[in-house]
Amino acid sequence: MSTEPARNPLPFEPQKKRKKTTKNQPETETKKTAPNQDKSTTTTTDKSNTPAKKSTAKPSTAKKSMSKESSQIPEAVSNRMIRRMVVLCGIPTVLGISIFVVSYFLFQNMDIKLPNAVVLFASLGCWGLGVLGLSYGVLSASWEEDIPGTILGWQEFRINLERMTSAWRASRQEAKQKD
Repeated sequence: MSTEPARNPLPFEPQKKRKKTTKNQPETETKKTAPNQDKSTTTTTDKSNTPAKKSTAKPSTAKKSMSKESSQIPEAVSNRMIRRMVVLCGIPTVLGISIFVVSYFLFQNMDIKLPNAVVLFASLGCWGLGVLGLSYGVLSASWEEDIPGTILGWQEFRINLERMTSAWRASRQEAKQKD
C-alpha cells in the first residue's frame, strides 16, 4: 500500500508479546514428581528447590533489568516529547485558565458582563486544544534518538501515527487469532 521502505523497529519497541509465567510452576513440578511420597520427603524436596529458586532469581532479575532498559524511551526522545508537550499543552491550558481570570476582572472592575456560555466555551476550547497539544506533542517528536526532527513535526507526526496504527492493527489481529 505504501511506497515507503520497510522500517526498522525502534530500540524501545517491544519485539513481541511474552507469555505469562506463573510463580507456582516449581511447586506444581514437585507435586507432579512426588505424588506417592510421604510428607517428609516432599518437604525435603521443597527445601531443596528453595535454593534453586534463589539462584534462578538473580539471572532473571538481570534479564528483566536488561529488557526494561531496552524497552525504555531514550532520554533524548523523552526530553523532546516533554518540550513539545509543555509548549503545545501549556499555552492553551494557561489561556483557558486566564479566560476565567480576565472575565472576572472585566465583570468586577469594568462592569462588563460576558455571557456565561462565552466564557465556558472559550475556556473549554482552550482546554481541548491543550489535550490535543499533549497528543500532538508526543506524536510530533522524532522517536529516533539521533534525529532531532523538524520544528512543527508534521513529518514525524505522520510517521509516528502510522507506527501507532500499525501496532494497533497487529494487536487486534493477534487478539482475533487467540480467540
